[in-house]
Amino acid sequence: MPKTIHAPEARRDELVAAAYREIATSGFEGLRTREVAGAVGVNVATLHYYFPTKEDLIRAVVGYAMSRFQSTLAQQGTAMERLRGHFRGLRRLAHEEPELFRVMAELMIRSSRDQKLAEIIRKLNEYWHSTLRSLLRGAKEERALPKDVDPDGMSAVIVATLKGVYLLPERFGPPEALDKALRQLEHTIGLR
Repeated sequence: MPKTIHAPEARRDELVAAAYREIATSGFEGLRTREVAGAVGVNVATLHYYFPTKEDLIRAVVGYAMSRFQSTLAQQGTAMERLRGHFRGLRRLAHEEPELFRVMAELMIRSSRDQKLAEIIRKLNEYWHSTLRSLLRGAKEERALPKDVDPDGMSAVIVATLKGVYLLPERFGPPEALDKALRQLEHTIGLR
């Protein structure tokens, strides 16, 4: 049987997916590059070809996780439609990909002890906050939100609430906790 040849980008994606699964099942402390490489059927040297350091691999996992969240942000429609779509997308992710929330919780916890990871998480939080603030500002300009909703303050509340949801133990966390939190946020800002 001929040996399957993997394109470099496909191999890289396989390694990221394996590391992502490892963090989701074993936690950040359980992430072992040897096991990640083995899950993909390569040796550790091959993994290090794509990711010279463990931090590089973790950075790629963060990028993958954030791409899943970014998939909930539509590029078209009114600001209000896009905001509603983001909340629907978050619900969908909580139901279909609960491991995403476990991975984000692990990364957030680790970032309190890892300066490089903390910087990555900080930039991601700034992006999310800025995106939400822009959507809320747009929805307010469309007169779709109550006048007293402060886009900057409400975006901070949304980010803090949802980050708190991923830190809940799994039996209390997504998707049920996310549904409750999103319902309350939607009610508070007039999305329902």
